Amino acid sequence: MQHEPIQSREPCRVLVLQGGGALGAYQAGVYQGLSEADFKPQWIAGTSIGAINAAIIAGNAPEERLAKLRAFWAKVSDGLPFALAPDNIRQRSFINDAAAGWVAAMGVDGFFKPRFPPAVFYPPGAPQAISVYDTEPLRETLAELVDFDRINAKEIRISLGAVDVQSGKLEYFDNTSREITPAHVMASGALPPGFPPIAIEGRYYWDGGVVSNTPLQHVLDQETGRDLLIYEVDLFNAQGRMPRTIIEAYDREKDIRFASRAENHGRAALEKADAKMAIQKFLDTLPPELLNTPEAARVKVLARHNAITLVLLVYRNKPYEGASKDYEFSRQSMLEHWAAGHADICKKLEKSDHMTCDRSRGAPKLIDDPA
Repeated sequence: MQHEPIQSREPCRVLVLQGGGALGAYQAGVYQGLSEADFKPQWIAGTSIGAINAAIIAGNAPEERLAKLRAFWAKVSDGLPFALAPDNIRQRSFINDAAAGWVAAMGVDGFFKPRFPPAVFYPPGAPQAISVYDTEPLRETLAELVDFDRINAKEIRISLGAVDVQSGKLEYFDNTSREITPAHVMASGALPPGFPPIAIEGRYYWDGGVVSNTPLQHVLDQETGRDLLIYEVDLFNAQGRMPRTIIEAYDREKDIRFASRAENHGRAALEKADAKMAIQKFLDTLPPELLNTPEAARVKVLARHNAITLVLLVYRNKPYEGASKDYEFSRQSMLEHWAAGHADICKKLEKSDHMTCDRSRGAPKLIDDPA
């Protein structure tokens, strides 16, 4: 007996974008390299800054996407009065922290601005009392750079992770089941207590990274029929050295908290594929009188499995970057992050072996990023 056919042997091309604030320029650089290699995503799943990048990509024609990404990152990295040129690591670290301090005090053009008066001066229960910044500038930027009619035309599937503040449940706003608006993108990036929760249909939402910073598992759970070719771009690295100072301890804790669990997700998918193959082998042993029953037909559905190829890129911290790296929006750092993403994906595309969850392609293997 032959295995149940998979819906299509042409894999669905998926881009998974993690949250990470200012580090998101790395994802833009990766997308540039993928675009140059003629990789056209059919589905983009994003959280936080990954949701913003996802909306810009899905909300523009292919030939306009890079220009709109550049426009966004130029806008949010403009206006910082710091030059970050020194090669000396200590000097660069000091200037990076100063630039991050400027952002904390003054906000980011086109993204967020400090509340005035501050949150503590508002009465409990007031919307302004539970966040440090106002993110209405982001709404204006999204309206300028993203065509939401195009997103809702479903040319590309888009899934944005956010957390219901009251239920604590992680939800995904998906254009296959609902209309996507600027509010949905803002909700995915509403990291508390810096940013305010976003109201959608009577519920309030925070950044999806509060529960899960990487929407990979959502993709794996949602698509079990078609083969998947997934490029996942992470901005926090789960692996790192032992911290030596309190500042390094804070940085390391942040990396661990927001890092992806891609390898664990891949192994779980492999175990599921093994179970499906075992069910299929069992079905192969059944005589026709049992195989052609309604019960067997239901089991056949459970036996269907898809091949999952996961290509993982993880941003590598620079020696001068610390815990403020995700809100240090200087122009120089943005350009460095973008260039790093482009260089890493170009090196990655030269390799042919990936992480796979199909036994016929071998044991799962995770390719490390270029050093």
